[in-house]
Amino acid sequence: MENTSETPPATTATVQTQSPSVTAGYTNADPEDVTLDSILKYIGQFGRFQLMIFLLICLPMMFHAMFSVTYVFTAGTVMHRCNITECDSPESSYEEPWTEFSIPKRGKELDKCNRYENYQLSGWDQIQNICLADNYNRSKTESCPDSEFVFRDQEITISNTFGIYCDDEWKLSLVGTINNIGQFFGIPLGGFVADRLGRSFSIALGGILGAILGIVRSFSPSYVWFLIFEFLDNVTSSTLYSTCFVIGIELVGPKRRVLACSVITVFYAIGEVAVAMFAKAVQNWRTLLLITYTPPLILLAYFWILPESVRWLLSVGKEERAKNILRKAAKVNKRKLSESVLDKLVIANQEKLQQSEESKFPIREAFSNFKWRIANCSLCWIVHVLVYYGLSLNVVLLDGDKYNNFAYIALVEIPGFFLPLLIMDRFGRRYSLCGLMLLSGLCCIGTIFVGGDQTVLQLVLFLIGKLTITASFQVLYFFASEIFPTNLRNSLLSFCSMMGRFGSMIAPQTPLLAKYYANAPAILFACAAIFSGMLTLFFPETTNLVLPTTLKEADAIGVKKKPSKGLELNQST
Repeated sequence: MENTSETPPATTATVQTQSPSVTAGYTNADPEDVTLDSILKYIGQFGRFQLMIFLLICLPMMFHAMFSVTYVFTAGTVMHRCNITECDSPESSYEEPWTEFSIPKRGKELDKCNRYENYQLSGWDQIQNICLADNYNRSKTESCPDSEFVFRDQEITISNTFGIYCDDEWKLSLVGTINNIGQFFGIPLGGFVADRLGRSFSIALGGILGAILGIVRSFSPSYVWFLIFEFLDNVTSSTLYSTCFVIGIELVGPKRRVLACSVITVFYAIGEVAVAMFAKAVQNWRTLLLITYTPPLILLAYFWILPESVRWLLSVGKEERAKNILRKAAKVNKRKLSESVLDKLVIANQEKLQQSEESKFPIREAFSNFKWRIANCSLCWIVHVLVYYGLSLNVVLLDGDKYNNFAYIALVEIPGFFLPLLIMDRFGRRYSLCGLMLLSGLCCIGTIFVGGDQTVLQLVLFLIGKLTITASFQVLYFFASEIFPTNLRNSLLSFCSMMGRFGSMIAPQTPLLAKYYANAPAILFACAAIFSGMLTLFFPETTNLVLPTTLKEADAIGVKKKPSKGLELNQST
């Protein structure tokens, strides 16, 4: 892979240039040339050691997906209809001959909460048969008496456990909102923990706390307690995705970052599919939560078995731990790494930290220096989450039961995770992000003009839109990890992700727009994706650049400078 023609500032120029002596075994390397990325290239950018870590990271990534979407099934509405007193018996099924004339239809389904008025019901002696079509007034409906219902399936959610039906169904939607509010507070908190206490510590702590709270939630005695534990669960575990992504980027060489992180995120889709299949198998929300949250207790072992990010250790001055991990990596990858190289790495790192003239956690300086970069990234995140979840709500375009539909929506994300492999290094981060967002927006526009009986074409456009916004989301995660410095990477990425929760709070409300204009949601998604997609061109390009360690290096990304004469001489030799 060729280096970019853009010459970096003097402080990072040597970082991005690998000398022949480094590749020859680090025998005569200059201290300035001994960097973490050059060492990773030497010992293996994605060797056995990195593979072992990635297998460990894939588990919390899968568990996070399961934590995030269980509410779709635990707080789902159940299919029911009014119990027609004069017709039904305890053995009655959801669909009976008399439901054709006693209950109105809502689309293809029976009305959940209303029935037609029966002229004879008020004077019924419970002996005479008044369950006759002529006795029902098709122009007048009434609510189900005493909230008595006949259910279609054996599914048990908090709806029928806590008696949440009809006018109270907003309480079910509130669960999803509480879920995202928990993530809103939990993501920046988790990012702070990851940047101050370490990536592996954050993963282990968030995973184990989320697992415990999820198990406790399965025993919730009331709706209020269910909401409380839904909120706390997402506060503690919401950072798993971004932290796994960051540690994946920081532990491999530059040429393997895209592939490695694409593999990681596939396990998110696998987790979503797993929840759908578990929910289909048990159809009981308490059992589903126990099945979902018990296995993640294994993450307790991650306090001891998951190695810390070497890049983070260096950024906070913990060089000895970093050296020990690099020694182990070289041994597992069967490469020889001399102590002199590690000592030179430490010296170079100490000089870099001293020259940076910044604290170990310069969050205020970051918001001052990168305010427009952070604002653009946050807007981009909001749009991605809005379109991503907004399209997921349109599962009515797919036939079949809701469990299979949810699995299909998750499976179509998998090619979207790998699409960046084909385009990111070829077209660059900015153009890949912009192009994918524009394509997703155009697919949303296409669904406006394709209607009627062209359901197959509508489905194709829907799936392409979901696939491209998934791929774009993948690029965004990657891009956001490369434009911020190591000591703030997790915090700033988590801040942008936190802002994205506004999009996920808005997305469930977009179907309400369709009551006023059927194509309003598609227009909203298209306009948002196209507008934000154009703004991504204002980001600095990061393709083939070394991850910045300090604010100064991050600020210099995309700044073109002429190489110094000394650097030209070094490169010519």
